[in-house]
Amino acid sequence: MHHTTVLLIEIGALLFGLGMLGRAGRRFGLSPIPLYLLAGLAFGQGGLVPLSASKEFIAIGAQIGVILLLVMLGLEYSADELVGNLRSAAPAGVIDMLLNALPGALFALLLGWDLKAALVLAGITWVSSSGVIAKVLGDLGRLGNRETPVILSVLVIEDLAMALYLPIVTAVLANVGLVGGFSTLGVAVVTVVAVLVVAIRYGGTISRLMSVKDPEALLLSVLGLTLFVAGVAAELQVSEAVGAFLVGIALSGPVAHHATQMLSPLRDLFAAVFFVFFGLSTDPADVPPVLLPALGLAVLTMLTKVATGYLAARRAGTALPGRLRAGLALTPRGEFSVVIAGLAVASGVQPRLAPLATAYVLITVVSGPMLARLPDYAWFKKLVRRRMAAQRSTAEPVPTVE
Repeated sequence: MHHTTVLLIEIGALLFGLGMLGRAGRRFGLSPIPLYLLAGLAFGQGGLVPLSASKEFIAIGAQIGVILLLVMLGLEYSADELVGNLRSAAPAGVIDMLLNALPGALFALLLGWDLKAALVLAGITWVSSSGVIAKVLGDLGRLGNRETPVILSVLVIEDLAMALYLPIVTAVLANVGLVGGFSTLGVAVVTVVAVLVVAIRYGGTISRLMSVKDPEALLLSVLGLTLFVAGVAAELQVSEAVGAFLVGIALSGPVAHHATQMLSPLRDLFAAVFFVFFGLSTDPADVPPVLLPALGLAVLTMLTKVATGYLAARRAGTALPGRLRAGLALTPRGEFSVVIAGLAVASGVQPRLAPLATAYVLITVVSGPMLARLPDYAWFKKLVRRRMAAQRSTAEPVPTVE
């Protein structure tokens, strides 16, 4: 058959299958994300029926999926809210780095790996998956929750930190020296600051250039601007996720409202493709030998992520249920972890690093959406109410007997 014909057959069958999986998952109260990942494993390298013609198409669709997930998050908040949340969440960002990067580095050293591998594994365990978390928050209807700005602040701080971390780790792995490393780092910092200033100071002007009276023109304008800024950010060694998020922040008023409605179906489509691609890039045969170490590392760093979200939400004045929701929502790792592992593999640092990172990310991405649903169960709410009641009783002053 012709290549285009095979491509259409593969994409059509895949999307239809994903639709059925999503329907089945929601029927049983499950997030579709783990099901999409397992579908990717089944059709990837070493899977049951490898997809040959559509792999490049799915890879591009996966990039668009992450970009759309982040621009949709940005559309929910204003530039003033972003700046305020970043200021208040800065201490949480430091705690996040200490609690989640250090375990990865120490774990690598315990395995006998060198300092380069330790630096890489620190980044893999540090940063949460903005794409997965954005999808989970949307699926669970929590975008308007009290703890959600805290979660987004932590994610944005991590993504901005990646704009500094990735040039450093790239320079270390490539042995380019201090001059080359600082040059790349300087470009990344200037780019982030420039895009952030434009989003905050000229967001209203950008919104006025677009009209909600022409839905087609609005859709093309918002989507085109988002992809353009994300591409420029990636070219300048900054995460395309940061660029897309800041585009969403820059748009406001009726433009943001109508753009959210029009982009939602596209986001759902390409987000599903993103999770499938993640599974496609994994060979199931590489996972079993490193499963136990990856499982131990995943359990440890999911607990530290829960602590990160809990402390950040408590500092923001969120009640106990919101603190727990924030912590559990931050557990999945994803796209950045895969990128960091890919850099290490390309430089030949440690052959066991790639399968360990793959197994680790898969464990957190599959279990993370399930853990995020725990606060919605009746038995969990009952435990939280008991805990809150116990805290109130201990906080009450004890009357004195005269």
